[in-house]
Amino acid sequence: MASPFSPSTTVAQACWTVSPGRAEIRDETLPPLGGDEVRVRTLHTGVSRGTEGLVFRGEVPAGETHRMRAPFQVGEFSGPVKYGYVNVGVVEAGPAGLLGRTVFCLYTHQTVYQVPAHAVVPLPSGVPAERAVLAANLETAINALWDAAPRLGDRIAVVGGGTLGLLVAWLAARLPGCDVQVIDTEASRADIAAALGAGFALPMAARADADLVVHTSGQGAGLATALRLAAFEATVLELSWYGNRAVSVPLGEAFHSQRLTLKSSQVGHVATAQRGRWSHRRRLELALSLLTDPVLDRLITHCAPFQELPQVLARLATGASDTLCHRIDYPA
Repeated sequence: MASPFSPSTTVAQACWTVSPGRAEIRDETLPPLGGDEVRVRTLHTGVSRGTEGLVFRGEVPAGETHRMRAPFQVGEFSGPVKYGYVNVGVVEAGPAGLLGRTVFCLYTHQTVYQVPAHAVVPLPSGVPAERAVLAANLETAINALWDAAPRLGDRIAVVGGGTLGLLVAWLAARLPGCDVQVIDTEASRADIAAALGAGFALPMAARADADLVVHTSGQGAGLATALRLAAFEATVLELSWYGNRAVSVPLGEAFHSQRLTLKSSQVGHVATAQRGRWSHRRRLELALSLLTDPVLDRLITHCAPFQELPQVLARLATGASDTLCHRIDYPA
């Protein structure tokens, strides 16, 4: 029987969450390439454990389905849905200036895809494709510190030593005079924190009187720890997103007498202080430019081939506390 695909047809494989707790890889045929588009062959994607875990488990609140959409999402959160936003690949068709370039795109887990040329950002010299999967988390960390506005010499506590928290700590530790401590329940994170220029403590041994506390653990207990560590009139910046889970916050303790500020930060909008001058693309370009430091490779603790992605999502959604950034590698 003749093949249903012509020689010029491009067939892709993509990972879909078909129902809460279940993903599968599906084939799809790409349309002809548009005049303003690029076709990208994926090298690596990264799994955003927090957000993609919520999507995989079906925990996206009904009122947030519009704001939660990824730039190139297909389908709805009720499923089936093709979701993700950490993709590094090589341009194999499109404008001459981009041909052969390794690029980052806010695209999902798919072997080959087509997007408008302006949607891809070339990787700077010195940033390997394998490390570029940290770009989205680093962009969130940049936005968080813009929102938090730390001052020189601040004592900064980062509660939650996952990928995002460690990137926040890495950036904050580069500020002159700042003393940064990562707080996490996993003692194994101490060595990584030290390599990034930060201290480490278990929750009950953490230093109090922090001028700024950034919370990234995604757990109510972590937020309670963050409030406990804040000094008089300090800011607690909340980066965790809980989906449809209710979180108990101990605001009846020292919250008022310490005159604390509890502030949210979210990457969907450029931080207020920068918004008049910075676009989303400029912020992403900044994140990519900072990924030249090889110490950041320590944050990529696991990798797996694309065909195993459904199993990886299931494992990450139910725990896997030993995993920081999980990279997915695609066939050459």
